Amino acid sequence: MRNMSRRHRAVAFGAACLLCAVAATALTGCARRAQVTSHPAPTPPQTIAAQPGAVHPTEVLPGIVAPSQNVIISSTLAEPALTVLVQEGQTVRRGQVLAVLETDDLRANLEAAQRSYAEAEAKIAQTQYQAQLAISQGGDQVQSARGAVLQARATLEQARSVYERDTALYAAGAIAQQDLQQQASVVTNDEGAVQSAEAQLSAAIANQRANGTQSAGLQAANVAAARAAAAAARAQIDQIQTQIARATISSPVDGIVVNRNLNPGEYPGTRQLFVLQDVATVYAILNAAGNQTVNVPTGAPVTVTASALSGRTFDGHVVAVLDQVMPGATNFTVKVALANPQHLLRSGLAVTGRIALPTVTGIAIPVTAFLDDSRTTVLVVTGASSQVAQVHELATDGTTTIVSGLATGTQVVANGQQGSPASTGSSGR
Repeated sequence: MRNMSRRHRAVAFGAACLLCAVAATALTGCARRAQVTSHPAPTPPQTIAAQPGAVHPTEVLPGIVAPSQNVIISSTLAEPALTVLVQEGQTVRRGQVLAVLETDDLRANLEAAQRSYAEAEAKIAQTQYQAQLAISQGGDQVQSARGAVLQARATLEQARSVYERDTALYAAGAIAQQDLQQQASVVTNDEGAVQSAEAQLSAAIANQRANGTQSAGLQAANVAAARAAAAAARAQIDQIQTQIARATISSPVDGIVVNRNLNPGEYPGTRQLFVLQDVATVYAILNAAGNQTVNVPTGAPVTVTASALSGRTFDGHVVAVLDQVMPGATNFTVKVALANPQHLLRSGLAVTGRIALPTVTGIAIPVTAFLDDSRTTVLVVTGASSQVAQVHELATDGTTTIVSGLATGTQVVANGQQGSPASTGSSGR
């Protein structure tokens, strides 16, 4: 008792006096009543045994509603607005048309692109036919060149044979030297003809190899180039069709129009045309101190109450526990996701969130057993004596509390204020 505060010693002394008074009253009985007339004996304080138990704590935090996202809509089209179909504050659904831009120029460009594509498709067929012709003619040219080579070689052999005969005749004096020289010239000419035919054959073979087939070679490359040109024309059509589709500006979310910055006849330019708040799902941004967030897990169920909606409640769950709002601050944020299909929860609405924390088990006592507001002391009774015990509160549900510092079965005064000197009439001395 040496280290106890004066108040705790007073509480213990008062409880002891109370128990002694009750015992003395029981022993003296009627004799005491016969001697003096006294006040009725005070009712002994009710005690309860500390036992293992469990509580389901909650944390109640204030906050406001925020949209799940702000959607900014702009346009890259250089076309004026034809119609604008929404106003600020209007609720819109996903896919709802907000505005339509003029598309006359785009549709004219589309027709031109479609004609270019048709021309490119025809060019593919033309190139394929040309390729087939070139490949076929290349083969014929090779065959013709080979025939010419064979014919030139045969002519050369015949000329050489005649030259050999004339050489023998000239040696025998049967022909003149002029005749022999003429035949030598014929041989030389025929040799040149063979070389020319062989060169033409080599050129024909090279041309055939260059042309290749329908799947490889020069002609296949020409066909591939024609197809690529057609694909580019098709891409141009797709691009213009996409631009025409973008001329119809639709809402990408279920939400509310919070800003409209486009009127009929105006060009979009680079400015923001619409700002939408997605409120199909909203967040309750709850403010908390650091010690209030320690035991809050992600996914914890939360019941959110909106006083402005006659106390209506909404079910959600914790999606994030965010650290300090700004450097140097001690405020934390608990972010709660809430389904809002009817759009009842609006951005900026004040709400209160009750977070269901994990169940805590341990030694359980009534919340009323605490002697002080800081919930660190209780009065325990052992036989005819009592003393103040130091405890540490782990969790509470408002009625029962889980503490450390008490053993199972310890008798604790159920109402700490009833056991105090102020309520029992003890002087505390």
